[in-house]
Amino acid sequence: MKVNKKMKTSALAGAALLSLQALPASADQEYLLTITRPGHLQVIDMSTNEVVRTCDVPGKFGTGSIAPSPDGKIAYVLSNMTEDVYGFDIQTCDITFHAAQSQGNVRVKTHQSITVSADGKELYTVQNPVRHLPDRFEVMEPQLAVYNTADGTDAKPVRTFPVDRRITKIAATEKGEVILGGADIKAIDVNSGEVRMVTALQSWDRGPEWLPPDAFAMHSQGEQSNEYIMPYVTAKFQDDTMNMETAEWWWGISRVDLATGEAVRQEIIPFEFIVFNFISDPRDPNIFYGSFNTLSKHDITTGETLALYEMPHTYYDLNISADGKTIYVGGTSSDISIHSSDTLEKIGSIQLSGDMSTSDLRVATIRD
Repeated sequence: MKVNKKMKTSALAGAALLSLQALPASADQEYLLTITRPGHLQVIDMSTNEVVRTCDVPGKFGTGSIAPSPDGKIAYVLSNMTEDVYGFDIQTCDITFHAAQSQGNVRVKTHQSITVSADGKELYTVQNPVRHLPDRFEVMEPQLAVYNTADGTDAKPVRTFPVDRRITKIAATEKGEVILGGADIKAIDVNSGEVRMVTALQSWDRGPEWLPPDAFAMHSQGEQSNEYIMPYVTAKFQDDTMNMETAEWWWGISRVDLATGEAVRQEIIPFEFIVFNFISDPRDPNIFYGSFNTLSKHDITTGETLALYEMPHTYYDLNISADGKTIYVGGTSSDISIHSSDTLEKIGSIQLSGDMSTSDLRVATIRD
């Protein structure tokens, strides 16, 4: 049977259209990022949970702190014993940025404190400088350093502002501030240097019934919910005798919305086990997960622990997929444990070439 040429062309066009309609819609690509010893940036495809790229990081291992760019394409890494910052194209491993923070006889250390502006144009670090003199070390004042990410592999600070000591994890807001996680949570305007209190912690005044909190931000993995979380531990005493044995012990959080810079501080669950890091579920801001020796799931509106999973060893940090279905637990050793967010049951594992130690576990999302 002969087929009319016009009908044949129409049929082919229809088949092509059906084929295109059958293709999945364009989707964001999520990569899990971490650093392993002796100095490798591990790039993990979260759709397959496989390491797709291992980038060599110059310099000695630092703390493994990572700040992904907003477009997900660049990972900024602290290296060389926390003195240098390198920017890696995570799709090629090319180094696009380098800032050597130590200059001359001034040695600069940055303790986890690295972040990128919401538009990706600036990078921020908190520098802790010490001048090395022939007969002594001169401890200098810490400062926030501002770099242009477009300045390439010989970047120098374009602005600096004085900041407090004891600052660890920081994060950039969409309002042009950097959240500073220290004894208290503060925010600094990156153009004027003006500092404001966000959440009082060590300086809070809740009377003699409340113990000043023990707060420390080693890891802040809030990119999936666009937030910064500082965990703390405190106690509520029965009376002014401040009896530790009868006190109610609580986990609390200072939680900063990175879109607005506004924060809430609240006690969320009883202090029953160690948590090194909290993340929230991107589908429900009231559901929290925590990790250390135990992976845990909590409803912070009720203070109820919804699920527990005992881990085979300590894991310092965790992160979550954008759809909220999968939790990745890492740090400390050389394996990333993969869990269902519904039940916390283990559903997989990623073996790496070296241990992560104190490294971050960040998600970089490349959007089409």
